[in-house]
Amino acid sequence: MSNTHYLVIGATGKTGKRVTARLVAANKPVKAASRTGDVRFDWQDKSNWPEVFGNVKAVYVTYFPDLAMPGAQEDISTLCTLARQQQVEHITLLSGRGEEEAQACEQIVASCGLSWTIVRASWFMQNFSEGLFAQFLLSGDVSLPVGDIKEPFVDVDDIADIVFDSMISEKHQNRLYEVTGATLYSFAELVALFNRVLGRDVKFTTISANAFSDNLTRLGVDQGTISMLDYLFTEVLDGRNEKRAKGVQQALGREPTSFEAFLRKNQHVFA
Repeated sequence: MSNTHYLVIGATGKTGKRVTARLVAANKPVKAASRTGDVRFDWQDKSNWPEVFGNVKAVYVTYFPDLAMPGAQEDISTLCTLARQQQVEHITLLSGRGEEEAQACEQIVASCGLSWTIVRASWFMQNFSEGLFAQFLLSGDVSLPVGDIKEPFVDVDDIADIVFDSMISEKHQNRLYEVTGATLYSFAELVALFNRVLGRDVKFTTISANAFSDNLTRLGVDQGTISMLDYLFTEVLDGRNEKRAKGVQQALGREPTSFEAFLRKNQHVFA
């Protein structure tokens, strides 16, 4: 008998919770795995991984805090080996644009001998509604270590639609989708758009990387997240990703969600 369950690693994260919800709505048997959930999964503790992967047909993998962090390649390699041993049929991996370390992890998945889908994503729009940046918007002051570099921010719901379909449909097998929004924005332009759409008066300020890290420390942000954000702001946001991709269109046959539409559907967050 073949395996029947769908495993979501990082099921409480921005993409993971949405993929889990889509699988549940489709009446698929789901293992929603996280560090604190009923199905416990911890990248730092592999002792129960064989149990987690038992009876799993397809798995969605998100790596915390980021595939560019030290140890990620070894962890992804171990996961792929176990998935093959447990007769998992398909792996979908969430990756990041412009990160050589993340692309090395993509190659590990693509060469592991299983069916795979890679979703290589730009920065999430939901960072502004569910994450740290939402606190900044609500405070009226967004201070970040970035200037005029632009990014084609992507809606996490678009990502979740692709991931869900890749787990239940063979048409996405062995495909890499680079997913972005349709428009390039600097962070200052996003704050201006936020003000215009929602009638707010939030200011944007460019600060040093050290000042940003100090601010995060005072807010109680964990060191792993601070290191990841420092890497993204100081290395990845150097202009290498100032271009749009067609992954959403290729995978879903529609245009990606606009940032303005994202703001309007999430305006209750800022009420």
